[in-house]
Amino acid sequence: MKYSEARQGRTFVIRLEDGEIVHDKLEQFARDHGIARASLIAIGGADKGSVLVVGPEESRAIPISIMTHELYDAHEIAGTGTIFPDEEGNPVLHMHMACGREENTVTGCVRRGVKVWLVMEIVLTELLDNTATRQPGSESGFKLLVP
Repeated sequence: MKYSEARQGRTFVIRLEDGEIVHDKLEQFARDHGIARASLIAIGGADKGSVLVVGPEESRAIPISIMTHELYDAHEIAGTGTIFPDEEGNPVLHMHMACGREENTVTGCVRRGVKVWLVMEIVLTELLDNTATRQPGSESGFKLLVP
């Protein structure tokens, strides 16, 4: 385990609107408001055609080949995530969402493009006094959190 300490800064209440792409809008919001690091929670709707990363095709294979899932209709969502800067200082969202419709639920990462259905509410809490970054992982190819 590796860790670092942070303190809470500003808290933002955000409403994403119909058709907006979650990771694009939240990363742009972070840039516009000088937010380098944050934690987030989300509730609302994800639209048909949204794409989630739902795991690796093989659990320990290198290189990692990801699986994706496209939502077949509007889904209710609950999500949580973080923003940390990459090696160039750009804010990068890592958020997972559980997306449900009737008795079906799928959970995955929003990175491939989750589109808001009608509205999505976000509470973003800035993290201060911290130097954690996302750095390229040697074997995984992912940008891993370095606290």
